[in-house]
Amino acid sequence: MNHSHHSHDLNDIRLKNGTDRNLLLSVLLNLLVSVAEALGGLISNSLALISDALHNLGDTSAIFIAYLANLISKKGHSDKKTFGYKRIEILAALFNAIILVVIILYLFVEAWQRLRNPQPVKGMIMLVVAVIGLLANLFSVILLKHHARESINIRAAYVHLIGDTLSSIIVIFTALLINFFDLYWVDPLVTFLLGIYLLWEAYRIVKVAVDILMQATPHGLDLLQVKQALETIPEIDNIHHVHAWNLSDKDIHFECHVDLRSDNRISETEGIMAAIRNILENRFQITHVTIQYEYNCCKDKNMIHTG
Repeated sequence: MNHSHHSHDLNDIRLKNGTDRNLLLSVLLNLLVSVAEALGGLISNSLALISDALHNLGDTSAIFIAYLANLISKKGHSDKKTFGYKRIEILAALFNAIILVVIILYLFVEAWQRLRNPQPVKGMIMLVVAVIGLLANLFSVILLKHHARESINIRAAYVHLIGDTLSSIIVIFTALLINFFDLYWVDPLVTFLLGIYLLWEAYRIVKVAVDILMQATPHGLDLLQVKQALETIPEIDNIHHVHAWNLSDKDIHFECHVDLRSDNRISETEGIMAAIRNILENRFQITHVTIQYEYNCCKDKNMIHTG
């Protein structure tokens, strides 16, 4: 009996359970902070605090998506969902980003009105709520720090929390200026700054989500380099009709036509396939591969099929 292997499996299970638990705890903490900041913003009349509440709420959704993705990733494929459920997180992220943009545009209108006609803000209430938000965010960062290396999904949630922590510090600084110097115009100004930052984050999410849904070539992957690398395999004459796309933000799928130099038997293509997989996995981090073998039968041998 292999005790070390058994111990390793138990450690993996504990680690995954710990990740799920800490992700869910981070979601609950951020949701409470979002509600507290929204209420605090309404009571103190602070748009900046409401903007930070929206920032936290957006990141709460992102962390919740990471939590769901962790759970859904354990669910197997079916004859109806042959690719599984990985794109649920992409659709949810796109929906969250669009809703966030609408809310930010509304806050911009309100902030512009307040810049023209500054309104009193209860700086002390704003300060207390912002400090509570900062402490909760710091605790969430500590919860996920250990798990951030496990996957890109968890690391993205961790980065969101760091962003929340920094924005809370900005709101605290704003509250101090208002509380001690009555600089009420700083509140709508910070709302604009946070809003611009959130719009940039929303744009990045939308761009990635749309690229994935449109099955665009994954960012950073040069198809010409892939083609040239595969054509170094002695048995291959030409690579054409190349397609590469993301199933999710992590999984890259690849397919192409492989024109062979000889009329090989099917059994003889196993070694060629092993060489193809070796290049794709080690040089381009592509793990899902579909190959169509040919021998002098495809008229169109362009890298990208235009027909």
